[in-house]
Amino acid sequence: MLNADALSQLRQLKSDIKDNKVVFPGTVKATNGRFGFVALDEGRDVFLPPEEMQKVLPGDRVNVTEQEVEKGKTQGVVDELLETRLNTFVGRYLVKGKGHFVVPETPGINRWIFIPPKERMNAQQDDYLYCQIHKHPIKDGKGQAKVLRVIGKAGEPGIERSFTLATFDLADTWPDAVRTQADSLSESDIESREAGREDRTDRPYVTIDSPGTQDMDDALLAEPNATGWTLSIAIADPTAVIETDSPAEQEAFNRATAIYFPGEPLPMLPDSISTRLCSLMPDVKRLALVCDLQVNNDGSLGDYSFHQAVIQSKGKLSYELVSNLIEGREDDEIKALPDDVANSLDQLHQAATALRKWRSEHALLSGDRPEFRLRLDENKRIRLIEPSVQNEAHRLVEECMVAANRCAADFLANQTAGLFIQHPGLRDDRADNIRALIDSHAPHLSGVDAHQAEGFRKLMKETDALEAEVPVKAILSRQLARAELSFKPAPHQGMGLDAYTTFTSPLRKFSDFYVHRLIKSALWDTPMKALTEDQLEALQAAQIRARQAANSLEAWLKSDFAKTLGEEPMSGVISRTVPAGFFVRLDANGLEGFVSCKDLDGKYSFDPVTLRLIHNKNGRIFQLEQPVTVSFAGVDEERRQINFKLVEAQEIPTGTGSDDG
Repeated sequence: MLNADALSQLRQLKSDIKDNKVVFPGTVKATNGRFGFVALDEGRDVFLPPEEMQKVLPGDRVNVTEQEVEKGKTQGVVDELLETRLNTFVGRYLVKGKGHFVVPETPGINRWIFIPPKERMNAQQDDYLYCQIHKHPIKDGKGQAKVLRVIGKAGEPGIERSFTLATFDLADTWPDAVRTQADSLSESDIESREAGREDRTDRPYVTIDSPGTQDMDDALLAEPNATGWTLSIAIADPTAVIETDSPAEQEAFNRATAIYFPGEPLPMLPDSISTRLCSLMPDVKRLALVCDLQVNNDGSLGDYSFHQAVIQSKGKLSYELVSNLIEGREDDEIKALPDDVANSLDQLHQAATALRKWRSEHALLSGDRPEFRLRLDENKRIRLIEPSVQNEAHRLVEECMVAANRCAADFLANQTAGLFIQHPGLRDDRADNIRALIDSHAPHLSGVDAHQAEGFRKLMKETDALEAEVPVKAILSRQLARAELSFKPAPHQGMGLDAYTTFTSPLRKFSDFYVHRLIKSALWDTPMKALTEDQLEALQAAQIRARQAANSLEAWLKSDFAKTLGEEPMSGVISRTVPAGFFVRLDANGLEGFVSCKDLDGKYSFDPVTLRLIHNKNGRIFQLEQPVTVSFAGVDEERRQINFKLVEAQEIPTGTGSDDG
């Protein structure tokens, strides 16, 4: 037995060893396998073998040491847990023998986590759970979880939506303070705020939207003048009734955006505000922030001004009705329109046509990718997927919104505070591949600087009409960076504009709500609380989370619906290629499914420049936009991914010559 002196010396030795260790702080990154990495703060990654990965969770902040395992190769050893960022997660309940576990569906947690008896909340086999880490695995690699809530059972109507909300920590109910605030507002609050605003209740504003839309953000009118048109865009004004820093504004910031889940949207503001008090419903007085702007005959924008007004929409018109009117059709509904409304719609169409022509010549238009609408049954599962046709009325509204948003961006660019949407264009990390693509297949564009707005516009316009052996425009479109929010004006390369923001959807997007605050603060000194850099980052993260949630729910519903497709051949096009295979988007319903290289003849290599899959021996090619015929092959339930089997494909010539355009 060691005496006190020996124990003291041993403790000192351990302390000296610890002091002499070189430790590196970093963040744990998970993979699809049992191993992982630590992204060191100094900028490099350290490999974590499975036995070390068992001690940590994705996102953990740790100190690691490095040990050499063979000549020239090292791996990490977790030395200390600094911080854990994974608090809650979702998964399925699993009973294995006497053990009760949760099987996480959070990416990167590739293990079962034990649930102690007292923490199970009477969950049953295969229940979907919302859990919390009860004991971190740092000491022995054996973590524990506690059940916070049983979300529901597989097969229950609406379980897909409920599980998605829990997965992304999205609230489906309103905090008491928000509900109290919303319930306290009434029509009298609209009336009390009319004083000092322009009375435009006699003007023929109308809303143009889908028949089922209740949260109507915008109403339009147009009049001809000597040099073009006066376009007036009235936008719902929720900032007039929601006080700065109030519970409703704070919750809108947290939610960031309304999420249009199939069947049942998740609103940003309570219904009493977004679909009633602030919605630009017909035949009732509503508060609006109005942008009046000059549209010149050539579609360019002239002077503009913003106004706080009271309007009274003269009608809630559908896209179909307005499109029929534009096309010269007559029915009882069109004949019943008041003359001033019909005349305004005609002028709106003319102004929008000029605006679109200007944008096609001087900016960039987004491609008309087919869109589809999901129709759900009584069990909240897809019963039908139908095309959502974009007609002239959709384009009319789009042009009016873009024009008003351009004016808002121009106005804020000249103020001390702003909020903008910037888009840097092509991704910097793909620059070498993009350069190689252009040099080989569009050499006449090799000198174009795509980082500059004019150069990016030229590149995207000319490749759109380029006849080359590879779909250059489609390849470039797969290499675009993500648009970002910014306090400073910067080009929106994707739209070909020098600056851009949005203020036309304040009932649905917090960024638009905030831009209303900025405009009103600059023009009328109304109070507001400016966002900080941290808040801007949080807002953007919430927007991304909302998109991910919508995509996740749609993927689940679509993968379930795909099981009804049968074995009939279906036509589609290749929408994405990866080293392991390619994704096909079906023409009839827009469903996307994966064709694995493992199910094709022979071996294929992936070309990161052309995004092609090329057969190693016979040169057979699969590339973007290639027409193919596939059949349903099953669903990867874990990934909620539809799998297809290739039936036939339009052959791509295997020539390697370059194109000079």
